[in-house]
Amino acid sequence: MSVSEPLVVGVDFGTLSGRAVVVRVSDGAELGHATHAYAHGVLDQQLPDGTELGPDWALQVPDDYREVLRVAVPAALAAAGADPADVIAIGTDFTACTMVPTTADGTPLNELPEYAGEPHAFTKLWKHHAAQGQADRINELAAQRSEPWLARFGGLISSEWEFAKGLQVLEEAPAVYAAMDRFVEAADWIVWQLCGDYVRNACSAGYKGIYQDGTYPTRDFLAGLNPAFAGFVTDKLEQKIGRLGAPAGTLTAEAAAWTGLREGIVVAVGNVDAHVTAPVARATGPGRMVAIMGTSTCHILNAEVLREVPGMCGVVDGGITEGLWGYEAGQSGVGDIFDWFVRTSVPESYAAEARERGLDIHELLTEKAAAQPVGAHGLVALDWHSGNRSVLVDHELSGLLVGATLATRPEEVYRALIEATAFGTRRIVEAFRDSGVPVTDLVVAGGLVKNEMLMQIYADVLDLPLSTVVSKQGPALGSAAHAAVAAGCFEDIHAAAAVIGAIDEARFTPNPPDVAAYDALYAEYRELHDHFGQRDTAMHRLRRIRRAALAGGDR
Repeated sequence: MSVSEPLVVGVDFGTLSGRAVVVRVSDGAELGHATHAYAHGVLDQQLPDGTELGPDWALQVPDDYREVLRVAVPAALAAAGADPADVIAIGTDFTACTMVPTTADGTPLNELPEYAGEPHAFTKLWKHHAAQGQADRINELAAQRSEPWLARFGGLISSEWEFAKGLQVLEEAPAVYAAMDRFVEAADWIVWQLCGDYVRNACSAGYKGIYQDGTYPTRDFLAGLNPAFAGFVTDKLEQKIGRLGAPAGTLTAEAAAWTGLREGIVVAVGNVDAHVTAPVARATGPGRMVAIMGTSTCHILNAEVLREVPGMCGVVDGGITEGLWGYEAGQSGVGDIFDWFVRTSVPESYAAEARERGLDIHELLTEKAAAQPVGAHGLVALDWHSGNRSVLVDHELSGLLVGATLATRPEEVYRALIEATAFGTRRIVEAFRDSGVPVTDLVVAGGLVKNEMLMQIYADVLDLPLSTVVSKQGPALGSAAHAAVAAGCFEDIHAAAAVIGAIDEARFTPNPPDVAAYDALYAEYRELHDHFGQRDTAMHRLRRIRRAALAGGDR
């Protein structure tokens, strides 16, 4: 069937909502977009039926993802005034590592009546950190056995990833583990829903599934963790691997009915929200780091060299762009930290002023914080409220604020928290450079780009020019670019990047006096970072005390 003006659809599944964008292939124009919030959001206290959850849990309801297809895609088409007959392909991306336990046909276990009240039957969101104990054992055994894959992940496997989460299911809910035919990355599950074929994307498999050089960890290694875990790869995980930007299949009649799109159009192989953004950021080549900043931050970087970078989330051959080594790092809490502070620590007088002036509370705090010179608040914070993903890879760590007095104001703490996240990114950049992986500049995408004070702080802390992705729908646009490649509209993702997406080059440049001032504050951050992250286990001890108290109480 010929079309008058080929269009593609990209859908980005984030932590709290899904976003769809309709893109014209010929010039990359965004014709329309729509967002749909997940009805159940993040389940971190209890299940929909009231079943209580323990500390560090973070679950989701997979039908919320289907609802994005039913609502956001048709709404984006309507906003674009697009004829669905002109859409030739759809691409998707997802948070990672977000895992859906399913039956053999892809039905999520929580949708079976017998498992409706079982926490382990629900989707484990990327920020589910309750498998830290399992992650510790994986790391200990891998180090003892000198497993060759461990260095590719900076020497540590995260509790956020597939193997720790799968082992937790086995050991805490063996009946659920036995009923679980497949443990599926949500990035691949949504593609399975769209085209009826289960294809494992190379990005998630490499970074989150310890798939290196064509193999997973061995059966013998898995048995060393737990004899019943020996078959985890072959029985629950292993599946054909799909190349990024390749077709996974075609849209089924059922999915066509959900989305309002034509049955039979190309469905691209799934991808991760950060990695899929590279073409939109004009970062398909080496040296340019992309930071996707929202509730968390993921840092991705292509390089021509393979290096072992301590504490990295991973390095994968072709993990971002074919022919290059793709590196990933990240911070588990960024926007989440700012939101936590606003929800719990800002007085009503500030909220009243914001309402009176027609401002969002974040805008008010930013305005007040921006009026102060660097260092005037006398504070330094650690950005570990959701643990540390890189470079310490330890989700038992927690947030810290040093320097508070009775005169400390909310906007000063707010600024210190922003600075802490910038310091965390600097620590990541330093780890890359110290290991021989060049970082030339930084491109930022995501919801936090709109805060100009935050962006300037990052430029000054990093002493790097900061460019920003022009589109407000960076990952969704990146998914659309990959869909266009999968449909054969471009030879490769480099060609797609030249048309789809744009950046505001060097929008923020370092201010030399503030760079020097932040060097002094960063030295204090590094001292706290190394002390509490590597020498003093106080944060770990506090976690144990909390768990013991909760275990002995009503929960």
